Amino acid sequence: MFYRAAGTFKTSYAADMAFYPLPVSRRAVAALLVLLVVLPPLFASDYVLAVLDLILVAVVGAVGLNLLTGNTGLISIGQGGFMAVGAYTSANLIVRAHAPFWIALPAAGAVTALIGTMVGIPSLRIRGLYLTIATLAAQFIIEWMINHVTWISGGIQATIQMPPPVVFGYSVHTQAGFYLFLLPFALVAVIAAKNIERTRLGRAFIAVRDQDIAAEIIGINIFRIKLIAFAISSFYAGVAGALYSYYLGIANYEQFQIDVSIDYLAMVIIGGLGSVTGSILGAAFITLLPVVTRRALEAISGLLPAGLDVPGIVPELRLCLFGGLIILFLIAEPEGLDRLWRNVRTYFRTWPFSY
Repeated sequence: MFYRAAGTFKTSYAADMAFYPLPVSRRAVAALLVLLVVLPPLFASDYVLAVLDLILVAVVGAVGLNLLTGNTGLISIGQGGFMAVGAYTSANLIVRAHAPFWIALPAAGAVTALIGTMVGIPSLRIRGLYLTIATLAAQFIIEWMINHVTWISGGIQATIQMPPPVVFGYSVHTQAGFYLFLLPFALVAVIAAKNIERTRLGRAFIAVRDQDIAAEIIGINIFRIKLIAFAISSFYAGVAGALYSYYLGIANYEQFQIDVSIDYLAMVIIGGLGSVTGSILGAAFITLLPVVTRRALEAISGLLPAGLDVPGIVPELRLCLFGGLIILFLIAEPEGLDRLWRNVRTYFRTWPFSY
C-alpha cells in the first residue's frame, strides 16, 4: 500500500535553510512579482502610490534596524539620525559634486555605516538601557551637527534641495515612477537581510542576542559582531534616508528627528523582532496607521462634536493608538504581526487537520 505525504516536510538541513521554502512553484511567485510591479502604477491613484512609496522606504529602514535590534539584541533609538546622515551625504554629493544617484546612494550607506560603527564602539562596555541611551545621544548629536555645521547642511534652515533621480535617461518625478524606482531597493534590502540571517554571521548575531557570554566562550568575537551589526544596520538606514530625501526632493533634518527613530523601533516591535517578514508588516502597519485613522475619523465626522478639528486631532490620536498598540503587542503577542502571519500559514498548511 502506498501513502501520499500530506503537509510540508523538510528532510535535510539544506532544505531547512533554503532561501525559497514555499511549497509554491517559482513561476507562480514570479508571476505574482510581475503583477506587483505592473498593476499599482497602472491602476492605483497617486495617493495610493504615495502611501506605497512611503512603505517601501520604511521597509528598507525597518529591515536594517531589525538586524540590529531583533537579531543582535542591541536596541537603537538613533535610526532617524542615521537616516539623516545618509540623506545629507547623498544630497551633498548630488548638489555639490554632481554625482549620479548610483554613486551617491551607496556612498550615503557607506558613510552612515562608518558613523554607526563609531556609535557601536561603546557596546563593548555597556548594554541594555545604557546602550539605548548612547544611541539616543547619537541622535541628538547628529541633529545638532547638521543644524549648526554649515558645510554639511548648506546653512539655510539646514535644507538642501535635491533634483529628481535620473535612471537610464528618465527623470523620476511621478508617484508611479518613484514606485518603480523604490521597489527594487526594497526587494534587494529584504533579500540581502534574508541571506544574512542564513549565514554564519547571521547565526553569530542570534548567539550574541541570546547569550553573549556563551557566544564568547565558543569563540565568537562579540565586539566585532556588534560593530558589524551596527555597520549593516546603519548602511540600511543611510540608504533609506537617501531614498526618502530623493522622494521628497529635499534634505532637511526635521524629517529625521527623534519621533522617526521611535516610529522605526515601533515597526520592528509590532512587526516582530528578528523577522524580516515582521519588518515588512510593521513598516506597512505604522505607515498606514495615520492614513487609516484619518479616514476613520472622516467617515464618522457626522457623529463628532461640531467644530472639531479632525485633521488637527489625527496626530494626537495617532500617538495614543501608537502607544496603546505597542503595549498591546508586548502583552498579547510579543512576537508581533509576524507571529500572527505564521499562525495563519500554519492553519492553512495543516488544513483540514488544523485543530
